[in-house]
Amino acid sequence: MISNKDYHWYAIYTKSRQEKKVFKEIQKLGLTAYMPLETKIVQWSDRKKKVEEPMIRSYVFVKASEKEYYDVLNINGIVRYVTFEGKAAAIPEWQIEAMKKMLENNIPHAYSGERFMSGEKILIESGPLKGYTGEIIKDSDGKKKLVIRIENIGYSLILEDSSFTKIKT
Repeated sequence: MISNKDYHWYAIYTKSRQEKKVFKEIQKLGLTAYMPLETKIVQWSDRKKKVEEPMIRSYVFVKASEKEYYDVLNINGIVRYVTFEGKAAAIPEWQIEAMKKMLENNIPHAYSGERFMSGEKILIESGPLKGYTGEIIKDSDGKKKLVIRIENIGYSLILEDSSFTKIKT
């Protein structure tokens, strides 16, 4: 019997524009998957259309145990797990939860693969992200931003200064 502690979040790198297909196939296996989506209005030659696109291109997150590890890899459209030192790199649960809360609470945010300088480490004391940790940085315009790093895939979640309240170092 597999216990809940044997399940970890992993990032999967997909073929280009295969994220939604991979996401559905993971769910067909009975596993939990996560793919942050954003709604965009796309201009075509004859009309505009609302489409949902992945916020982090070519990545899907899956919560799996060692037992399902290879079942997931057999899904068409998957390139590989994101690895560190040859092993699939587990993503901490709180980072997935932070991504979900951003979307649930319509908190303005962006994802970036840019390497930011280290900032002041903080603990958010109130609001939808209460209890999460991040770093305060200044962008090129001198505006404060909150960065939550998702180190294992080299991306960061970036929030505007007005998106978070009361913080403690």
